[in-house]
Amino acid sequence: MTKDTIGIDISKDHLDIYRMSDGAICRFANNEAGHKSFVTWLGPAETVDRLRIVYEPTGSYHRAIERRLDLAGAALVKVNPRQARRFAEATGKLAKTDRMDAAMLARMGAALELEARPVRSPLFNDLKDLHMAREALLKNRTAAKNRAKNLTLSVLKRHNVEQLRQIERQMAAIETEIMRIVNDDPDLAGRFDILVSVPGVSTVTALALLIEMPELGSLDQRQAAALAGLAPVARQSGNWTGRAFIRGGRANVRQALYMPALVATRFNPDLKAKYDQLKAAGKPPKVAITAIMRKLIVLANALLKAGRKWQPMLA
Repeated sequence: MTKDTIGIDISKDHLDIYRMSDGAICRFANNEAGHKSFVTWLGPAETVDRLRIVYEPTGSYHRAIERRLDLAGAALVKVNPRQARRFAEATGKLAKTDRMDAAMLARMGAALELEARPVRSPLFNDLKDLHMAREALLKNRTAAKNRAKNLTLSVLKRHNVEQLRQIERQMAAIETEIMRIVNDDPDLAGRFDILVSVPGVSTVTALALLIEMPELGSLDQRQAAALAGLAPVARQSGNWTGRAFIRGGRANVRQALYMPALVATRFNPDLKAKYDQLKAAGKPPKVAITAIMRKLIVLANALLKAGRKWQPMLA
């Protein structure tokens, strides 16, 4: 049980703190010395491990204090900035300052009784950085290929070809480093082998699921679908019922699952049968594909939870 809730607004240089129990407001430097002073300010260990600390992700700026607080035993709640802003607006707080944001995060954590989740390990942070770098290179490659269609000057064509070659080399180097990290960790290597055993799930997709949804294998099927943003959202008011649709969740996971779902409708006998059943029932192709994506994430979660590779269902 948590005794108190603390909100932290994290910036490059400072940590602005608000404590719910007494309204205390403090500011610490966002560096090693400031982190040490902040943990000391929180109190003894038996107090820290009963705290709920709420904050928003801020790229690389939150990682060091997150790790320090995790080692101290605090319950850490990382909230979506969009949801935090909507909570502030719902409570009538339209102004925005660092101190006000810290207070708002504390109130949000206390009012909604937000639950803590495990903090990403340094290993997963490294994998996340590598994966984000690969995604950025992928976008650059697509842009360079599109530019090539409209170039007429030979010098620009040559530069574009050289850029594409450089991007390919950098992507290959990043992919090699990601695989090295995965293969060096027995748990990650085992999880990777399970994911690639599913027909339609490629190496790239398996790595994306490992990195973007490390919680897979510890969730129930509804939680897995909701976290990926693949759980239908009902729309009903009075006698009116609208069409359910998906929203929220982790867009990167949905993007990673789209092509595997298309492949699965042809080569995964179980999912192909489900897809054909949905199409026969009159479901639009996009709705049927979304259902297959949901089936894939639920299947991946179940296999990882059971610690076994995919096998075709026996007739």
